[in-house]
Amino acid sequence: MKIEFAPLSTPLQRRLQTASVVQWVFSFLGLAQCCIAAFIVLFFTRFWLVSALYAAWWFIDREKPSKGGRRSHTIRNHVVWRYMRDYFPVKLVKTAELDPRQNYLMGFHPHGILAVGAFLNFCTEASGFSTLFPGITPHVMMLSLWFRVPFFRDCLMSAGLVSSDKESASYVLQKPEGGNVLAIIVGGAQEALDARPGSCTLLLKNRKGFVRLAIKHGTPLVPIFSFGENDLFEQVRNPKGSWLRQLQHRLQQIMGISLPLFHARGIFQYSFGLIPYRRPICTVVGKPIPVQKKHRPSEEEVDQVHQKYLNELCKLFEEHKAKYNIPEDRHLEFI
Repeated sequence: MKIEFAPLSTPLQRRLQTASVVQWVFSFLGLAQCCIAAFIVLFFTRFWLVSALYAAWWFIDREKPSKGGRRSHTIRNHVVWRYMRDYFPVKLVKTAELDPRQNYLMGFHPHGILAVGAFLNFCTEASGFSTLFPGITPHVMMLSLWFRVPFFRDCLMSAGLVSSDKESASYVLQKPEGGNVLAIIVGGAQEALDARPGSCTLLLKNRKGFVRLAIKHGTPLVPIFSFGENDLFEQVRNPKGSWLRQLQHRLQQIMGISLPLFHARGIFQYSFGLIPYRRPICTVVGKPIPVQKKHRPSEEEVDQVHQKYLNELCKLFEEHKAKYNIPEDRHLEFI
């Protein structure tokens, strides 16, 4: 089952699509810095009370990103996300039903440069998540660093994003009423350094923390593969061992985020810029993998579930790749 929609084609609608993507890309890249600057600058104006009151609120509300966040249906349903969906376009495909009486842990692959598919499909209603999975509330994990930015943290939570720490994950997965999904972009920022068109390389071979988390809570694992996620940007060559890759790894260790050097198209031309290419993204949600609950699983038990997850992810990829123009001889590679 999948969501189908007719692409918009009039010049005005195309401009709206492009404008929405431009707004998203540059707001994400610059909004955090603007929020910090506004918070500081307001202290030195007659509006200093705004920052003072927000600082007090921020302190009181500091644990909210680890307590399920604070989603806004108005923000998630905003029309700008539908224009952005149609720009690429983006589709969400369901292969199995999810029981709303149960919680689930979803592994999203690949990260890509900006995780566009994860954002549009799970942080907005542009692709109809609530229609496809009725009774299910999605939560997407994001680096805790971003929730330390004043004002910006509230924007993130309004979309359903939560901080990427164990306490945050446990809070969502242990809710007894069920109906909650925790989506983790397993490869994380480091995987973004290998994101380039045609790449099927996933940083997953030794990433087992999410599997251990699922076993601890007895939460079914759901593999997700987002076809086209790596095709939105070109990236400057940074093979392992190169000075650029070493510098990027070093910066990641210091800052907690990776800094891929990417480019695509511009606003008024198609040869160079930071706007993603108009290439389709199809995010396929696989079947749940049952997980037996155990508070302290052994390494062998974790490895067994991890291997089963890898097998199911490969199966999902192989079953659907022909539909999305992936060559028959191309397969997933785990590093």
